[in-house]
Amino acid sequence: MTRFVTALVLALAGGYLFAALHVPLPWLLGPMVFAFLGSRFLKKSFKPQWPSSMRNLALLIIGYSIGLSLTVDTMKEMGHQLPTMVLMTVLLLLFSGLIGITIAKLSGLLLPTVLMGCIPGGLSQMVILAEDTKGIDITVVTFLQVSRLMMIIFCVPLLVFSPLFGSVHDEIVVAAAGSEWAQWGALFPGIVPFALACVAAALLAKKIKMPSAYLLGPMIATALLHNFGLDAPLLPSTLLSAAQLMIGTYVGLLLRPENLKNKTRITLLAILSGIVLIAGAFGMSLLLAKLHNLSPATAFLSMSPGGMDQMGIIAKEIHADVAIVSVYQLFRTWFIYFAIPPLLRLLFKRIGSGSGTGSETAAGSNGKQPMESK
Repeated sequence: MTRFVTALVLALAGGYLFAALHVPLPWLLGPMVFAFLGSRFLKKSFKPQWPSSMRNLALLIIGYSIGLSLTVDTMKEMGHQLPTMVLMTVLLLLFSGLIGITIAKLSGLLLPTVLMGCIPGGLSQMVILAEDTKGIDITVVTFLQVSRLMMIIFCVPLLVFSPLFGSVHDEIVVAAAGSEWAQWGALFPGIVPFALACVAAALLAKKIKMPSAYLLGPMIATALLHNFGLDAPLLPSTLLSAAQLMIGTYVGLLLRPENLKNKTRITLLAILSGIVLIAGAFGMSLLLAKLHNLSPATAFLSMSPGGMDQMGIIAKEIHADVAIVSVYQLFRTWFIYFAIPPLLRLLFKRIGSGSGTGSETAAGSNGKQPMESK
């Protein structure tokens, strides 16, 4: 309880400070930064701890909010964009693979470990795959995935509000000034059937092992009920800020560089690769914006190699097309979940049989020997 209270105090302090400094998405970025700093510098008995149930609750709230934007017309438009989704996803994954090959050569890490760490938007899937694959350093995979995720969450909002998106920034300010948030009293009783459906859908999605179950389950349930004519109330801004806080704190506590060997070199390479990946995603977003006449912010968030929950939060805050952003992110998540693991296993098998690396094992939570020791 002490460590949880510490995390909550840090998260609130970070949120209020970033809000006072007018940093974009203060209730996402502030808790993330303060939770990370607390985990690094506080004594063991006060190191912040954040239960996964808080993150799951935040995902449920975000899933409901995203589900409201998935209308029939939006789904038809997404069907038209399916070939583009495939093209952009493949291009982004190939670009990530090139980055992984470069990092492997510069760091001395073996290619299978680095590739798993560089696959964008698949933290949980890649960690699970790493645990089941012989010769993978899970510590390095987790560090590369989390460091990329933190860079995306921190840098993308700053980029969207930068002069790079100057005209978009003006549109965002105007839209935000005219937007209205629901009051707490307006939630009831309309929210009750949606709340029950979202919880049930999340539990069902978890049972059938759907990726991002606590996000996708409520999102699908909300979209179905809403499109079948049930009025869905908007959420108060305070509740959405609380969801951002829960997500930001959770992400901030994931990164543990102290567990790495050669952590200075790997950290620098991870930061550099994150910058290159963001730049590549920005370049692809320019192509996407021209292909489908999307706003620069919507296209950039659709291509940003983060997670659907974080990009959905950012899209909602800046009044981008949440539905388009969510579906591009969702498509990449499903593509990674179903297509990437068998492809990686086939690649690793060929690498192992061709170079003898298959017998090498990795350090990490699975108790294997470090692959970098050779």
